Amino acid sequence: MRSKYLVKIVSSVVALVLVLLLWVLIVSEPDDGQVAWSPLLGQPAPAIVTATIDDQPFDLQRRKGSWVVLNFFNSTCVPCINEHPLLVDFANREATNDNGAELYTVVNDDSDGSVRDFFSKNGGDWKKLRDENGAIAVALGVARVPETWVIDPNGLVRLRVTGELSAGLLEAQLDKLRDEFTS
Repeated sequence: MRSKYLVKIVSSVVALVLVLLLWVLIVSEPDDGQVAWSPLLGQPAPAIVTATIDDQPFDLQRRKGSWVVLNFFNSTCVPCINEHPLLVDFANREATNDNGAELYTVVNDDSDGSVRDFFSKNGGDWKKLRDENGAIAVALGVARVPETWVIDPNGLVRLRVTGELSAGLLEAQLDKLRDEFTS
């Protein structure tokens, strides 16, 4: 008799916990881009030498003197697709800024053709970098796409954003970094 009573109590507690967990999942907001810590912050960016999907050479060291934004992307990644219009707006804004950042897409586990098709349909005329063996993602410690990194004009890693960007997040963070850089 006592074990039946104990089973009912345990079952009720487990059911309550599951209902609460389901409620939290239903009402929680999706991850809309989080500024995240990395041991690379404040350190020199890793050496990144690759080619664009148009077979043009790319060497991050040659970008010193410019703000560089690296956005890791896959054309089938839903958060990547969702944030793309924000990146198009960001690139347009930066193109009009005297101290504008250079935006590069780092292609993560995707074909050149799929990436070209995506950008042809959705806009974005910045360079797309190959990461065929995942070396760039490994060097930066990319957890998943999308992920966005900012490198300052001295070649130091200054920002890591994990997940889908939210409206204005990248602009606000970059403006803050520029202010700190010139102070």
